[in-house]
Amino acid sequence: MIKSMTGFGKAELLVKGKKLIAEIKSLNSKQLDISAFKIPLPYREKELEIRNLVAQSIQRGKVDFYINIEEEEAGTALTINKDVFKSYYNQINAIARELDMQIEKEPVVQTILRLPEVFNSQKEDITQEEWDGLFDCITKALDSLNDFRYQEGKVTEKDLLHKVKLIKELLYQISSFEPERIEVIRSRITDNLSKLGNEVNIDKNRFEQELIFYLEKFDINEERVRLDNHCKYFIDTLNEEDQVGRKLGFIAQEMGREINTLGSKANHSEIQKIVVQMKDELEKIKEQLLNVL
Repeated sequence: MIKSMTGFGKAELLVKGKKLIAEIKSLNSKQLDISAFKIPLPYREKELEIRNLVAQSIQRGKVDFYINIEEEEAGTALTINKDVFKSYYNQINAIARELDMQIEKEPVVQTILRLPEVFNSQKEDITQEEWDGLFDCITKALDSLNDFRYQEGKVTEKDLLHKVKLIKELLYQISSFEPERIEVIRSRITDNLSKLGNEVNIDKNRFEQELIFYLEKFDINEERVRLDNHCKYFIDTLNEEDQVGRKLGFIAQEMGREINTLGSKANHSEIQKIVVQMKDELEKIKEQLLNVL
């Protein structure tokens, strides 16, 4: 079963009066690219562990990762630092006297309360229970993301299977034109020789040998067999374990080589039309594979 690189996962968990929210979004990318990684400051000491957890689960894709905290209970006790407050107030009064300014106490108090270090904050240490809750929340968000990716993968797999089978059907249609194609090439050479008239002496035995050699150069049976095998291999690979995107991409490249060779050897308008149809389906397959893990 294949897995898409596109997905979204979210999880919420209540721990010690805090609501932890983990959100993860992923898009397609050749490598793992954690382009956005935002976690609250108190959790920064575990950033490396969190990054490793995300990387192991997602494996490949462009990732945006966020953790938010919603406080349901007061987790921080705030008190005014009187010494700092008085220092600010006295300095403001001193400046006002020097400049002969009148100041109003209430606006000054409001201003001082917004200045640095006026409040003492006593933050609680993060307990092991909170750490466990955080990683549990992240794991659930990652599981949600991967479930989304598998669902997207099912849709993509169905579409890829349909397109590969269509290429196989088009390939089988070529067989019906093969006798006509060979006869057209043979007739074209014979007609061109007849136009030369009696001025050229032709060794019929040598001509037949050269004609056979020439027709062998335009034989497409080998390409048809290889393309059919590549299609079968592609379908078999779809049923393998995850991370088959690159492998399927390589198989699609080989399919493209065989289709191109069929086109260059065709020398038949109807076969050329079929080749164009196969190329069209293959390009659609390649576009889908860009989003397959």
